[in-house]
Amino acid sequence: MRLSIWLRLAAGVVLIAGAAEAQPRKAVSSTAKTKTAQGRAAATGLLRSGPMVGYSEMREVALWVQATGPATAQIEYWDKEKPQVRWRTAPVAATATHAYTAHLLADQVQPGRLYAYALYLNGQRVARPYPLEFQSLGQWQFQRDPPDFRFALGSCVYVNDPAYDRPGSAYGGNYDIFKTIDAQRPDFMLWLGDNTYLRPADWNTRTGIYHRYSHSRALPEMQPLLARTHNYAIWDDHDYGTNDSDRSYAGKDITLGAFKDFWANPNYGQAAGQGISGTFEWYDVQVFLLDDRWFRAPNRYNQKEASYLGPAQLTWLLDALTTSQATFKLVAVGGQVLNPAKVFENYSNYEQERAALLQGIANRKISGVVFLDGDRHHTELTRLERPGTYPLYDFTCSPLTSGVATGGRTEANTSRVDGTLVTERNFAMLAVSGPQATRQLRIAVHNHAGALLWERSIAAAELK
Repeated sequence: MRLSIWLRLAAGVVLIAGAAEAQPRKAVSSTAKTKTAQGRAAATGLLRSGPMVGYSEMREVALWVQATGPATAQIEYWDKEKPQVRWRTAPVAATATHAYTAHLLADQVQPGRLYAYALYLNGQRVARPYPLEFQSLGQWQFQRDPPDFRFALGSCVYVNDPAYDRPGSAYGGNYDIFKTIDAQRPDFMLWLGDNTYLRPADWNTRTGIYHRYSHSRALPEMQPLLARTHNYAIWDDHDYGTNDSDRSYAGKDITLGAFKDFWANPNYGQAAGQGISGTFEWYDVQVFLLDDRWFRAPNRYNQKEASYLGPAQLTWLLDALTTSQATFKLVAVGGQVLNPAKVFENYSNYEQERAALLQGIANRKISGVVFLDGDRHHTELTRLERPGTYPLYDFTCSPLTSGVATGGRTEANTSRVDGTLVTERNFAMLAVSGPQATRQLRIAVHNHAGALLWERSIAAAELK
């Protein structure tokens, strides 16, 4: 064996050269074929959910899988235009400590390429009846205009589990929405919180919390979307803890561990090294993933002056927004930011901190800010006029599969953009397109079957 090939194999990389493929294959006995088939069947039985594609960068891509028990996971991947050369991620043991989840890293990718991949459990390939693909981000700075791209978003995913649900009509439904989103072929999916709903039986134990995360993630209709769309997430109260939970929730260290085990964001805890806040870039867009629970004061405690994001996270956010060179700076947070109606858990209840955020954006002359959030079980676009500077937009998108709320029809959101209230299960596709000098952000809202409900465009020039 040539030294260069041996070194690649030792590093966990499988290189299949054309000459090797041309060599005659040895005959395989029927007994060997039977054992191979049995091994593949056993490996398939080990798969609980996934594979899922996580964050994407120019030189590495994260992948994730959950097994039903102890297993060794590995991903083989290849450039779709050069399938003869293949690499494998380093093998990762899926153990009970992390609910048999495994995070794998494709670190041999090149910028701007489309890859296919295969999942292996215990050395056996696990076939999936849908495409397994991911992409690496391409180089563009100082070279060309940023590429056009599209991404999906939504919030509030309730998956029925009758043994633990409230009596009465099922609260979750229309799970086919995930197949509808997958058919749109988004580059990535942004999950805006309440991505699972912890039940009373789950709140106080690691066993319950991990059961709930595992149960929701294994939804069959969700698997094709996870397998070929990059996924990023924040949380809100229901995947963090109890209903309307705050910084006092005793199980938050457990749910933080579960969140990190089940998602593959590129970073966490940007605010004081705690919680789930982070950030990522997709070409000329930067997304800021905020944590509206870890530092939050109880809702019943002097909301006007209380913490929502908390001082450390607020400072980090304003600094990061100031530093960012992105055309659009998308701030993703669990609850509504700009709706002036002081209802439920809207940020408007936290007057002082909200005012500090908005004043900070104005004082620092930060351009391109758009807020993205969920929570409310209805969808709407809010526009806040600001004298002397550009208007701020807040796009709320909810729910995906949870129950629908109709209170927004009579709610005093005086800043709602006419014609944007949706009170049915829905998701959104956001498209960023055009030359860098005339970039556009288009929001299109669809119901669970894919029908277009409304769309609006925001020009980057409008946000300066």
